[in-house]
Amino acid sequence: MDRHMIERIVADVMALLGETSVPVPPDGMIPVAVSARHVHLAPEHVEALFGQGFELTKRSDLSQPGQFASNETVVIAGPKGSLERVRVLGPARKLTQAEISWTDAMKIGARPPLRESGDITGSAPLTLIGPAGSLMLSEGLIIAQAHIHMSPQDAQNYGVNNGEFVTVKVSGERPLSIDKVLIRVSDRYRLEMHIDTDEANAGLIKSGAPGRIVNESAVVQAMTPIVQQPRNQPYEFKQKLLSREHVQAIDEKEIVIRKGTIVTPLAKDTARELGKEITFIK
Repeated sequence: MDRHMIERIVADVMALLGETSVPVPPDGMIPVAVSARHVHLAPEHVEALFGQGFELTKRSDLSQPGQFASNETVVIAGPKGSLERVRVLGPARKLTQAEISWTDAMKIGARPPLRESGDITGSAPLTLIGPAGSLMLSEGLIIAQAHIHMSPQDAQNYGVNNGEFVTVKVSGERPLSIDKVLIRVSDRYRLEMHIDTDEANAGLIKSGAPGRIVNESAVVQAMTPIVQQPRNQPYEFKQKLLSREHVQAIDEKEIVIRKGTIVTPLAKDTARELGKEITFIK
């Protein structure tokens, strides 16, 4: 039975139970996107760099609704060098910031802090050069914290909260686990994890690679409580959907779930393969 058929079965069962939300995919996959160096500009800084009355022009849409890569590029200058043709993303924002990798920072002699996008207070100085002018800002240069964009429904499905940090395992030629991945929740977001080029290079990761949350507060939940429980005791699973990843992460041989919990076919198959028992209680 393929993944899409499984998702349809789960969706049908959820509908019968009166659930209107879309459940987490049985494999818990989150698409990963590699974010290259880029710049966000405030409207007044668009004009300072490109000319009075100038507005950014769309080159291509980005995965997040309403966001786009513009045709415009700038130079980021540092004490020891510069980064040429850095793409400006649109639309214009309230604050100007540039997001680069640590490798980029070493090239230009900068020391940007690791920050959530938008948190630029006290960050590294930023010098930008455009075709119509230049800017020297006292702050605005950062290395972006790896993060996952989620809608409120996604966050509910995955059992996480805005501002929470999780660990994500990214599959591929060189599997890699990334710690301190920030959860960012907004009704404007589409589900996607963003990492920078250094993180991608470390794991030979390309955009579109599958990532899975593997720490205690998310899809594969309660890793710490699992190991704290006595091994001869059953593990009580409290989420609404038991997936294959849940079964693989739980160390106990008996998984106790309450009536009404959805168990995916892959979860049942995995339990049999691992010699685990799934028990329903009222």
